[in-house]
This record gives sequence, structure tokens and C-alpha cells, in this order.
Amino acid sequence: MLLSQALDAVLKFSPKEFSALSDLLSPELIDECLADTGVVTVRKRRLPMEMMVWAVTGISLFRSLSMTQLVSHLDVVLPGKRPFVAPSAVVQARQRLGADAVRLVFEKTCRLWFEKTPLSHWNGLTLMAVDGTLWRTPDTPENDAAFGRTANEHARSDWPQLRMVCQMEVTSHLLSGVTFGSVSETSEVDLAAQLAEQTPDNSLTIMDKGFYALGLLHHWQASGIEKHWMIPLRKGTQYLVLEKLGPGHELVEISLTPQVRKKWNHAPATLMARLVSKEIKGKTVQILTSMCDPLRYPKADIVDLYGHRWEIEHGFREMKQHLLNNELTLRSKKPELVKQELWGLALAYNLLRFMMAQMAYSLKDVEPYQLGFKQAALYLAGQLSTLPAVAPGKIPKIINEILAMAESFVLPSRRQRHYPRAVKKKPQRYPLRRS
Repeated sequence: MLLSQALDAVLKFSPKEFSALSDLLSPELIDECLADTGVVTVRKRRLPMEMMVWAVTGISLFRSLSMTQLVSHLDVVLPGKRPFVAPSAVVQARQRLGADAVRLVFEKTCRLWFEKTPLSHWNGLTLMAVDGTLWRTPDTPENDAAFGRTANEHARSDWPQLRMVCQMEVTSHLLSGVTFGSVSETSEVDLAAQLAEQTPDNSLTIMDKGFYALGLLHHWQASGIEKHWMIPLRKGTQYLVLEKLGPGHELVEISLTPQVRKKWNHAPATLMARLVSKEIKGKTVQILTSMCDPLRYPKADIVDLYGHRWEIEHGFREMKQHLLNNELTLRSKKPELVKQELWGLALAYNLLRFMMAQMAYSLKDVEPYQLGFKQAALYLAGQLSTLPAVAPGKIPKIINEILAMAESFVLPSRRQRHYPRAVKKKPQRYPLRRS
């Protein structure tokens, strides 16, 4: 039983709350993506391209294994005289596969999984979050030329870096869009603008203050139907109060500068928004949002709703610390393979999160983000690694065991902090010399 067939069998299972799911990660879908990108296996090889898609996905699921060990471990090699392949054959197969095929598999599975997952809503809106992060690549001349390095007047990064911006559904942690580019040539705002078209209609996207760009906010709102945004008000922003809706509750108008209107096509002269203020622990928090209807979107929930933005930060931690085992540098040494590795990482993360969503919805009153990712990911990766050796008739029993384990991964309620946040001095092996 091949890994692709095993994963296909895993993703066919459905808790009681689900209707029958289609073949979300079927070999046919992968073949379609390979054909669309012009990547086909012309002659018979022991590492065909459809198998290499699973191998690239497995890079993140089994970070401790080398690429050669991973191919043998996942049983993606066709039968031959030897039970393994040469390391050079794996590298050549990755180069033939490229990054576009893996990207297309990720994008198609995104759409399918979002359609089949019963996501939670707030006043009819799907809750999304957008944020960016940096990935460190091996220090090679090719990566340096392709991605650049972050630098300021005092220092320059020791490693080439890649800037990535993601959009995530906050209750399931499913990635709905990913884009990345060079740190020296692209900004987070420019990358985020590429995700506006992929954002579903009737949604609310929660943004970090680093994305405060009036041109971006208008572009986001105008790219579809009921595509709302929410962002903290930048300090010192000048605005005109159009209407007082209540204490700490105003309808405001903000002017766009000529430079902004020149950069963003079809940007208006002014942007109308709703400003909501609330005092939290002695500090006034001001949130700007495009949800201007106070009857449909109550003020009482808006400021508290912004706290869900941290779910995407948890997602970045899950990718970097748990999937990649805190190994901050990606393993690929060529730019095309770096992009391929990141698309495989996003696909692997979504695969685990989709399975966790099904586990969570098999329980009562549990959202997918309430499951502990680290332990659940280790458990699911272990199940995936053993499935190729399991007889097809035993698959339903394993699926039932996966669902039965769901309750053990539910996180306890977060306790209130009983001491102030502070950085403590690390203990030293040797005493300090006093002057």
C-alpha cells in the first residue's frame, strides 16, 4: 500500500458531523496538478513525480530524517533491485518536480478543505488573520542573490532570508493563502495585497498594526463582497469624526495622501471606517474596522475579537518549533527548492490541521484550535508513517482509534497570570568579575 493511497484512505473518514468527503488528496488530484504545471514522468523511474509530492510534504512531518532516509521511510519508491535509491536520484527528482506543482497541490487542497470543514462564524463572517514571518535559508550565493538579507545601520543578517505572509482561519488554523518573496525587494504590505483575491467573501480579516496602509485596506475591502478588515489605529493618525455612535464609538473619515493614491490604483480620496475604543487593564485600545453597521456588528464584541489575531502567531510557532524541531534554517540550498520546501511545509501543516479539525468536531463544544498541536502532530505523524505497512482492511479500525484519541489532546483552560511578565537573569556557571 503506497503512502498516497494511505493518506487518501485517512482523509476519507468522517465523524458524525461530516457528510461524505471526496478524495481530497487523491492521486488523481496530484496528477492533475502535475499536468497543469507541465511536470510529468516521461520514462519509468523509481521516483515518479506523484510520489515526490508526498516526499516533499514529508520533509516537514519527519524533520529528523534526511531526504534519502525519508523516501525509504515513507515507502514512496517503486519496487526494484535495491530497496533504496541513491541520494543523487532524490535530489534530481526534487529538481524535476520544482515548486509550482507543490504550490498548485496546496492551493487546490485549500479550497477543498475549506469547503468540507464546518468553520465557526461571527455574525455571518468567517474569521481570518493575516501576518508575516521570516525564514532563514542556507548561506549559499544562489540564495543570497534570490532572497537577500535584512540589514540596518548597525548590522546585517548572517543568513539569507525569505519573507512569507500567510492568511489563516483562526478557529481551525487552516491556511487559506500563502505568498513569499525576497526580504530586500518585497514588503509585508505588498505580499498581503496578493492574498486579497484569495480571501473568501463574507469574512473578517484581523491584521497586525504593521499592515496599516490605507491603500491596502481599501484594496482588501473592494476585492469582493463583504470582505471586512480590522486593525489597531496607528498612533497620531488624523481623522474626521462623521458621527458619534456612543461612548468610545465613532464613525470616522481618514484622508489618503497623493502618494498612497498613486501607488494603489482606484484608491479613493478618503476612507470611511468605524473607530471603537475600550479600556483594558488601564490602557486604551483603539480598533479601526470596515464594519460600519453598528446594528449588525455590535461594539461590545469588536475589541475582544481582535485578541484572536494571536492564533496566527501560534500557527507560526507550531510550524517553526514543532514541525521543524526549532531548526531555524531550511535545508534546501537552491532558491527553487527553498520555495518547494516551504510549499511542502504549508501543505503538511494544513494536512495535520485538517485531520485535527475532524477530530475536534467529533467532540462536543470543542474548536480545532483548542487541541494541542504538538502532541496531536506527533501522534498523527506516527499513524501516517505506519499506514503504508497496514492491510487495507484494518484502516477503519485505525481511523476509529484516531477519533477516540481526540479527547486526550484537548487543552485545559488558560490560567490567569499571577505574576508580572519579566525576563529573568539566566544562571551562570562562573561568577561575574566585579570591577
